[in-house]
Amino acid sequence: MRILVLGAGATGGYFGGRMLEAGGDVTFLVRPQRAERLRREGLVVESHYGNLHLRDLALVEKVQEPFDLVILSCKAYDLEGAMEAVAPAVGADSMILPLLNGMQHLSVLQKRFAEENILGGCCVISSELSEDGRIVHLNKNHSLRYGELSGVMSERMQELEEVIAPCNFTSQASFSIVQDMWEKWVLIASLAALTTLMRATVGDIARAPFGKEIAEQLATECLSILKAHDFEPSPSFVEATYSRLVDPDSTLTASMLRDMERGNRVEGKQILGDFIHMAKAKELSVPVLQTAYCHVSAYELRRGFGDAAS
Repeated sequence: MRILVLGAGATGGYFGGRMLEAGGDVTFLVRPQRAERLRREGLVVESHYGNLHLRDLALVEKVQEPFDLVILSCKAYDLEGAMEAVAPAVGADSMILPLLNGMQHLSVLQKRFAEENILGGCCVISSELSEDGRIVHLNKNHSLRYGELSGVMSERMQELEEVIAPCNFTSQASFSIVQDMWEKWVLIASLAALTTLMRATVGDIARAPFGKEIAEQLATECLSILKAHDFEPSPSFVEATYSRLVDPDSTLTASMLRDMERGNRVEGKQILGDFIHMAKAKELSVPVLQTAYCHVSAYELRRGFGDAAS
């Protein structure tokens, strides 16, 4: 199976590198500056699960032929450009596996390509690209779920499972990938809203006055959106959602906060704004989410990252 990974950053570089480590036929589609560094220094990953230093990578700056699998690991706000970049790689039988945050990218991809090209994808990893080009894996989470949006176990999912299963990360072909993606949305939206609003770690917030109450309110709002759209979470997921946000010993922050602290653009609309629209569609009140989104949007407006969406 010929695999094209868009980007070789914190997410695409990590999972693509692990696939390459396992013997996969992986090509990275990267910008010229990143390509030059990778040709010179190789792909470097530092991880609790084993470091990688991969040289002689298959790199392209412009794709010109179809691939069997196209992995999109871009930021959600870069989706339009990403679709144009990978379009020549998408043939009639190609699979597109998006590893983006939120849910709106599915409908955008289905409008641009054939619906049967699109898979559901959900990855959980905390990693970042250092200034010197290394991919640094920050914790012990490195999981990937993928599946047909219809929920069936198709022949192509079985073929994909054979490629992904040997890789050095946790993986699962899912019969309920859409719910998996929604549940990840709950987790990242609640964490992003909490830690960006307070500009602090989960533990710092939990130890501050009213911190636990605010965190619990955020969890309740996010779970209510999930349930209102007919996705019933398991009791263990509900418990984990609350406990994750109120742990006084936690050093966890959202990647959105880390981006804000560096002065970078963030996925405020895709993670928080679109989630609030889902709440409004069901006439739900989500005041803490709205406050957090206002805070993130004001940050972006002040730094000139474009008009914030309502």
